Amino acid sequence: MDTELELPARDGDGYLVDMDQWSPEIGQEMARVDGFEMTDEKWTQILAARDYYSDKQTVPPVRKFASAIGQTNEQLFELWQGGPMKPITKYGGLPKPTGCV
Repeated sequence: MDTELELPARDGDGYLVDMDQWSPEIGQEMARVDGFEMTDEKWTQILAARDYYSDKQTVPPVRKFASAIGQTNEQLFELWQGGPMKPITKYGGLPKPTGCV
């Protein structure tokens, strides 16, 4: 991306204040600004989490999400270098996960 995209308002944790302002480009720019490296595999998981949220109106718990995408918890944690649901939801324009993520 050659030009910086102006980001919508974010809260203190870096989540969009208005989820409706999310787009893939916004998610990419949020990750870039945060210094978070994105890959095609991460984007595939972000889009899968958005589909899950669209269907169930809730952010999936990590175990349920791992199972839904055919991965193990360990694979998710390794790919995301730590808790996967926070960056998945943040850069996917979803609400903050609750409970154990």
